[in-house]
Amino acid sequence: MSAFPNQATRRELLSWSGMSLAGVALDAMISRDLQGETGPPPHGADPRGRPHFTPRAKSVIWLMMRGGASHHEGFDPKPALDRYAGKTLDETPFLDHVTKSPYYRNVKEQVLNNVIKTDKARILPLQKGYQKCGESGIEVSDWWPHTRKLVDDMAVVRSMWTTDNNHGAQLQFLSGRHLLDGCVPTVGAWIHYGLGSLSDNLPQFLSIGDRGMESQCAGGTDAQYLGPEHEGIWLTIDPKNPLPYANSAQAISGPVRSIKQDLLTRLQAQTAREYAGDEKLRARIKAYDLAFRMQTAIPDIMNLDSETRHTHSLYGLDNSATRRFGQQLLATRRLVEKGVRFVQVFHGGGAAGAWDAHANLIGNHDRMCGQADKPIAGLLSDLKQRGMLEDTVVVWTSEFGRTPGVQGKNGRDHHNYGFSVWMAGGGIKGGVVHGATDELGFHAVENRHYVTDVHATLFRLLGLDARRLEIPGRKRLEIDFGESIDEIIA
Repeated sequence: MSAFPNQATRRELLSWSGMSLAGVALDAMISRDLQGETGPPPHGADPRGRPHFTPRAKSVIWLMMRGGASHHEGFDPKPALDRYAGKTLDETPFLDHVTKSPYYRNVKEQVLNNVIKTDKARILPLQKGYQKCGESGIEVSDWWPHTRKLVDDMAVVRSMWTTDNNHGAQLQFLSGRHLLDGCVPTVGAWIHYGLGSLSDNLPQFLSIGDRGMESQCAGGTDAQYLGPEHEGIWLTIDPKNPLPYANSAQAISGPVRSIKQDLLTRLQAQTAREYAGDEKLRARIKAYDLAFRMQTAIPDIMNLDSETRHTHSLYGLDNSATRRFGQQLLATRRLVEKGVRFVQVFHGGGAAGAWDAHANLIGNHDRMCGQADKPIAGLLSDLKQRGMLEDTVVVWTSEFGRTPGVQGKNGRDHHNYGFSVWMAGGGIKGGVVHGATDELGFHAVENRHYVTDVHATLFRLLGLDARRLEIPGRKRLEIDFGESIDEIIA
């Protein structure tokens, strides 16, 4: 029998289409229609994308400030830096506390001598003022004047730590593993694997913004052993050219497009039958199908001109300093609104990341906060007024903080021993501070949290049990799972 007989039975046609481009979408839609029939499996991902238990949220927006934003002049101001300004650590009461702490060993260097000699560095005073904000009275730096107005919607975690003291910590935050340990699936890939699709026309795991370290672990989108279909897709936000890689080189009429799509479907179905066990082929087929459907969906979403003048101003699109990041975050809101599950947005270009203020912290953070503050506040406000913050978790992170001691000319070095993140929406308590660093902001000392604790918190809010997301033959370390930060969950 030929692969495609002229007279095919309905059963044969469905069999072929199940492995074709159209069949990929059909299978996803049928799976969602049948969700109520049986419960999810005890281990692994549910094939129909159902959570393990009732979720509080359905989407995540992850904001990564690349290069290392200062926690001292951010969301954990330390007056002791002003009191001991200009003194070396051994001229303060804190030398033993810092250098003899068991936490001091929590570093795994990629670059030797990357961290300055702690006992020789002089304490750098706070480079920006701060205020108590909102009804909660949480202290936030004057570098975040717009974002801090929404502090009562945030849970600020001041006790994060990680082990990479170089910029691979960006990827460590997203994967939970040091780069020297090799690549493992990132948090977005795990969520995609565990929950599947909310939309048949859009990717479910997207990365937007300033790309860095692209040659390592897919630049933070890696799915590794989960399979290539769970890897994140990089999307460039350009309203004038919204989907350049999926547009035709020349204008094609509707009928011709349909004929080509039909032929491609048939060819892909035949290839899929011949190589049914090839994961990369299956992922490629899904990618082609998704790209075809994105040709309509993405340009519509990227039509930012359809938004009101007030919304443009809210995100800072009317200002050259904030326009680019504002466009990215407005597009992110529109993507989540249309059903994208996980969007991570990177801010700060360059190989290391533009927040990397080894010198002139004031000039650096004036510029970087000036680009990011209003768009982030606009995103939170917009989600809130649309009722989307109820089921969308927003996470603000940087790969690490900055040292209490000075480096270069009024700069701060990388600091992985203690730093801050904040989360809002999707079941997160608002107006709370959790955890603490010591008086100098050096070590996380109270309610310490490794980066995978943020992952575990997101999993819980999305209705996933991280310990049931384990692949046979791929044993995860205990620290890979993380522990949910229950104190910040409403």
